[in-house]
Amino acid sequence: MICPRCGFDNVPGADICSGCMLDLAPLDMPGALDRVQNSLMADPVGKLRPHPPVNVPVTATLGEAMRSMIEAEVGTVLVVDDDGQLRGILSERDLLMRLTVDAAVDYRALLVADFMTPDPETVTVTDTLARALHRMDVGGYRHLPVVDGYKPVGVISARDLIRHITRLCRE
Repeated sequence: MICPRCGFDNVPGADICSGCMLDLAPLDMPGALDRVQNSLMADPVGKLRPHPPVNVPVTATLGEAMRSMIEAEVGTVLVVDDDGQLRGILSERDLLMRLTVDAAVDYRALLVADFMTPDPETVTVTDTLARALHRMDVGGYRHLPVVDGYKPVGVISARDLIRHITRLCRE
């Protein structure tokens, strides 16, 4: 990078100019090229207005968790301990991928704790949309709990991000 202060041609990736000791790190930040990129890089998760979480206790059965999903019309429930702290997440995909088809087994009596994804990736309302999108992409998740400390305050989905991006593209 060529130093904007002294014009010294620094080695690529240098954080400090070898000519004048200017901090080059902030100058090498990626910039947004359009309103979608700007929104992803600057807007917080809170802008999506996360859905209220549907919580079930860590001691719940699959039957109770599925009933909660159906009643709330959601594809995921957050699993919390007695203090309300997030311990896991159970999604429709978890049920489809982890349940075996066996008529002799009463799946409704099985424990959520045995099928949930423990210690899920999370975001806060102040994290950027880019961070949330990155976590979803890298982990292959469709839902992310939004937490304040360790307590869930909401849930965002890939669909929420797609709707947000689509809205920006229409404007």
